[in-house]
Amino acid sequence: MALALRAEKLLPGLVDAQSGTRRSGHPAASEPPRGPAELAGHASRLRARAGELANRPTEAEPLSGRRLDQIDRQLVALEYALRRLAGEPTNYRAELLAYFDTEVELGVRDQYHAAHAALAEILPGRGSLAERMAAYRAAERVPPPRIGRAVTALSTALRHVTSTFLALPDGEAVHYEVATDRPWGGFNRYLGELRSLVVVNGDVTNQGAALAQLVAHEAYPGHHTEQCRAVTGPPGAQRYPERGLYLTNTPQSLISEGMADLALRALLGPGWGRWVESVLAEVGVRMDGELAEWVELASRVLRPVRQDAALLLHSLDTDPEQVRAYLRRWLLVDEPRARHILRFLRHPRWRAYTTSYVEGARLVQAWLAAPAGGAGDALDPSVAMPRLLRLMDEPWTPSQLRAAAGSPSTQRSAS
Repeated sequence: MALALRAEKLLPGLVDAQSGTRRSGHPAASEPPRGPAELAGHASRLRARAGELANRPTEAEPLSGRRLDQIDRQLVALEYALRRLAGEPTNYRAELLAYFDTEVELGVRDQYHAAHAALAEILPGRGSLAERMAAYRAAERVPPPRIGRAVTALSTALRHVTSTFLALPDGEAVHYEVATDRPWGGFNRYLGELRSLVVVNGDVTNQGAALAQLVAHEAYPGHHTEQCRAVTGPPGAQRYPERGLYLTNTPQSLISEGMADLALRALLGPGWGRWVESVLAEVGVRMDGELAEWVELASRVLRPVRQDAALLLHSLDTDPEQVRAYLRRWLLVDEPRARHILRFLRHPRWRAYTTSYVEGARLVQAWLAAPAGGAGDALDPSVAMPRLLRLMDEPWTPSQLRAAAGSPSTQRSAS
């Protein structure tokens, strides 16, 4: 914890959430800032120390192989970020590998073409595919005055369903705010004492299906549920104190974002669109749940486009305006939305983070679907939710999860 709190003084936002001792109460919080090279050396020494403990385990500090590997990969990510800050030579792909224990390549264009063909079959109306997608999004938009009511209704309903799979601790709660002009679509800030604040960016997250995805992602059974689980743990299970410290741009964040992105489908399974439609109807918000589910299924194939854009920007030195055009073409978004995505990808704190969503969802999907014999699109909540809880409760790295799910390490580009 001390290393992370010292590093956060140089890398604001590194510690995204923390359970247990408050940051202000830790001695490291009141220390003067240290240099990034010094802290990188500290991370390296901690990795060596953890290796020694693995070779000579004691009752006071037992480290299983999987737990040790998870701690080691977290330290690899932290050390790389500090060495990059210290001015050591880096490259973007190596940065992503260090942060997320995952090799990253450009997506497959043929798959994007296939997704566009599927959307052309689904979307009603005339005109180009981009025009029909824009019309669909406009028709499904929730009026700004109703976004807050929609979010509250979805949160209440999703919390109820989540409680059928796990016992939520007494006193936990999520508070919501609707904001504008943010680089992200939604954000969870864990406040401690089993409470979270979720901020919804009403500029971009303003459709019924998107609001449902966001509430599931940030709250039930997503990040808020995960943080509560880190505090209370499942009854009788082994506790892992390091799991209570959530660091961005680490293997931990890739798995966490993957879980959160699949939270709605893992919880509700096929038919989630109609379920969301019925919840929103009670607060006067209309949507076509069945169509939303079909559109989401086809659009899922386009998820790597954002990661492509990050690679184009930071690895291939592509002109930002060309990247913006790439986003518009493949994601079928308008100019303001493309510029909003580009803003996120160019943000110093978030420039690598898109990989946690793209590769995290790909990896966790394979794990949740593995008992059924493969990484299919449909998830059975009776299988997916217990496996989701295992990811919350146990130490995992992306490499371990790939091996357990029989998932390939990367998706290679065919173009």
